[in-house]
Amino acid sequence: MGKLTVRALRVVLAVVLAGTVGVQVLMVWALATDPEDGSLPLTPLRVVTMLGMGAAQVALVCVWRLVTMVRRGTVFSHAAFRYVDGVIGSIVAAALVWFAVTAINAPGQREDPGVTVIMAGVGLAILGVALIVLVLRMLLVQAVARDVEASRMRAELDEVI
Repeated sequence: MGKLTVRALRVVLAVVLAGTVGVQVLMVWALATDPEDGSLPLTPLRVVTMLGMGAAQVALVCVWRLVTMVRRGTVFSHAAFRYVDGVIGSIVAAALVWFAVTAINAPGQREDPGVTVIMAGVGLAILGVALIVLVLRMLLVQAVARDVEASRMRAELDEVI
């Protein structure tokens, strides 16, 4: 991965992380000061949104660590699994948060239940992304196993020579 790519990705990750933290702070402020008004249950939606942003922040930090490992050339190690598992867990948590938003929003959609069905479909798509990352984790497992095997064979070859 080139230096420009790593820097660009880190800038994007930092901006998104700062943005989500800012929105979370504003939502906590809104929970503490704003009375609930309107037809939507704002307090549960705000809490669920903060939880979703927390899941996104965990994924951002894990991706940052993985980019660091790629840059150092250490991504094909057992240490990378912890961060990939963090990304998978974050995506699953985001899907659960989305299902919670769907459930909170569903009573307001009695005239048009199609919106709730579409929202549930989006939740399933989010879970599909988690499955894709799980498949990529399996590929990483195979790559790490081959790297360990190659290192062992090199060591044996060095002993023979």
